[in-house]
Amino acid sequence: MPQPAPTRILLADDHALVRRGVRLILESEPDLSVVAEADNGAEAVAQARAHRPDLAILDIAMPRLTGLQAARELSRTEPDLRILILTMYDNEQYFFEALGAGASGYVLKSVADRDLVEACRATMRGEPFLYPGAVNALVRTYLDLAREGRALPARAITDREEEILKLVAEGHTSQEIADLLVISPKTVERHRANLLQKLGLKDRLELTRYAIRVGLIEP
Repeated sequence: MPQPAPTRILLADDHALVRRGVRLILESEPDLSVVAEADNGAEAVAQARAHRPDLAILDIAMPRLTGLQAARELSRTEPDLRILILTMYDNEQYFFEALGAGASGYVLKSVADRDLVEACRATMRGEPFLYPGAVNALVRTYLDLAREGRALPARAITDREEEILKLVAEGHTSQEIADLLVISPKTVERHRANLLQKLGLKDRLELTRYAIRVGLIEP
């Protein structure tokens, strides 16, 4: 009886050593195959469009676009693509944002050798994969919200503002950001002014500190 084709995987992480280790874990399984790699979120989006994988495994903290930003873009433009977040952050905020961005699962790097293969298979079966701490957080948060009759909190800034915040914090000029995002420098400046006002910050340095604090860039 012919075997089904392996799941075709895009792997995105800005650390080559991590990608190598994850690739070894995945390719030791006959039903999983890494067909493309990326070292930043924007490249992950481009590789997904070029290779049309079945599954994208995205780190959160990457240059250009974070894994969450890339997941939002891919969920919008590649609706058949399944997405897993692989991260070092055992953090409820990132976990909920990952679900909101369209990810089907959230796997911690610290236990990737134990959980990642099963997470890939569960995701391809159309089942969510959540590590135990995430399940507890999900249940606790929703129970608290339901008891208080509140909706999930809205994000403080828009997707576009988050994208510009990350690029500002990475040290890009307004012209460079405008070129990367195909918008005008004036539009970049307007978004930056909105960010400062919304977040109650004074300057680029404080924006950078905020971006580090919320995991958009690594310190």
